[in-house]
Amino acid sequence: MEMIRAIIRPGLADKVACALEEAGFVSMTKIGVYGRGKQKGIKVGEVQYDELPKTMLMFVVNKRDSQRLLDTIMKTAGTGNFGDGKIFITPVDAVYTIRTGEPGL
Repeated sequence: MEMIRAIIRPGLADKVACALEEAGFVSMTKIGVYGRGKQKGIKVGEVQYDELPKTMLMFVVNKRDSQRLLDTIMKTAGTGNFGDGKIFITPVDAVYTIRTGEPGL
């Protein structure tokens, strides 16, 4: 299993969530976050914005489904401009349902 965290533009979060649902990925966690990338924020006139609002989508999927999930996010969230976001993938050793104690997705 893998955990995939995608940090994307907030305005595209609903579009990405709908595309993922259509692709069969219905379970996710959506979190509002702030941060900056390599561009160190943006400057508008004399005002420097160091931290920009983003949305983080988080998934745990079987490894065989990771590439399809990645492709869907990148196709839907990409604008071709700076600030489109990042995707992080980490291994997951175990998953348990709290209510039942049952292991697995």
